[in-house]
Amino acid sequence: MAASPSTARMLPDTLRAALDEAQTQVNALVLGKPMEVRLAFVALLSDGHLLIEDLPGLGKTTLAHALAATLGLDFQRVQFTSDLLPADVLGVSVFEPQSRRFDFHEGPVFTQVLLADEINRAPPRTQSALLEAMAEHQVTVDGITHALPDPFFVIATQNPVDLSGTYPLPDSQLDRFLLRLALGYPGEQAERDLLAGSDRRAMIASTMPLLDVEQVREARRAVQAIHASDALIAYVQALLARSRKHAGVRVGLSPRAGLALLRAARAHALLLGRGHVVPEDVQTLFGAVAAHRLVADADAGSDAALAKAILHAVPVD
Repeated sequence: MAASPSTARMLPDTLRAALDEAQTQVNALVLGKPMEVRLAFVALLSDGHLLIEDLPGLGKTTLAHALAATLGLDFQRVQFTSDLLPADVLGVSVFEPQSRRFDFHEGPVFTQVLLADEINRAPPRTQSALLEAMAEHQVTVDGITHALPDPFFVIATQNPVDLSGTYPLPDSQLDRFLLRLALGYPGEQAERDLLAGSDRRAMIASTMPLLDVEQVREARRAVQAIHASDALIAYVQALLARSRKHAGVRVGLSPRAGLALLRAARAHALLLGRGHVVPEDVQTLFGAVAAHRLVADADAGSDAALAKAILHAVPVD
């Protein structure tokens, strides 16, 4: 697989250094999770959204706060509950007697980084309020369309579906998330450092941004320029085809899932300092991109295990 022009010619040295420093800073706030932090950057730079599924108290909210603070982006948090209404997220038109007209009052979705905390505790109607926002970067209220900021990045946290008071996310909602990951418990040393260290909320509050909005946009444009060879695209296509006939999979991966995998692989290559995608980028990301998009038979096991089996079943030519 031939190499393409290096990222040095597509990404200024100052921005390359700032991205490296930003990852280092977030890793200092979210201890012991370097791969998960890198995947969060992948989702943001790919113009995607991130779903974090895990138990309460494992650092999901900390990761969202740390990422927004480090990148200098506006941040809003919405606690999804059983009584949350779509208007509580999107906004509402209010009649103003003085002007005798309806004025739109923006909801918390009008931000650059939105933390949808415990998204699966809200009923499906409220969950679906984010569909247009995540897919089109706009919302429509009372027939009027309102553009969202650029960038617009959703980090949603989700409790395991076997916990009480949760609603499963519909397939259409899951497909809007570029990546799904789990943080898991910290390692022994990371947990010890966490217990002995300072309050993470205070540390994030004093965090200095290492990038600005225009640099984030520039990095996103650089991701689009990362080269994917014909052989690499054929490998992704083979993974898609395998998913559609793999034992235990009722609905395989769509072409949109393949496009998501390529976008994420380009961002992963950029973060590692390459101007081209290699199969290892795809392999690293395949589970996070594909597992939540697979519809499995009832007795087929976990979607993560199926994604791993599909990956192992497709050789790299």
